[in-house]
Amino acid sequence: MSSNPENDILQKLAEILEQRKLADPETSYVSKLYAKGLDTILKKVGEEATETVIAAKNGDPEQVIYEMADLWFHCLVLLAQQDLKPDAVLAELDRRFGLSGITEKAQRHSS
Repeated sequence: MSSNPENDILQKLAEILEQRKLADPETSYVSKLYAKGLDTILKKVGEEATETVIAAKNGDPEQVIYEMADLWFHCLVLLAQQDLKPDAVLAELDRRFGLSGITEKAQRHSS
């Protein structure tokens, strides 16, 4: 799925995040997150989500983009920590494309 240029950055980041699993936590922020474990990564995702909400409420588009980038980055760290790839999320979004939200939600609840 990473054949289109917009998705290339996700693939590149995913590859770097995998490499950081082997890096020294003293020299790599991401490696330090991995070393601290899931709870620390989840806390960072929550913090970045909150900061994104605040930026949106403040109506500052540049700050929304900045905070959203932080949020997406930390979500990618979470995916890597869970041994998942961004392509799996993109495939799920692709699966939902064209489905109404109501239909998609009903399908989830009927399974």
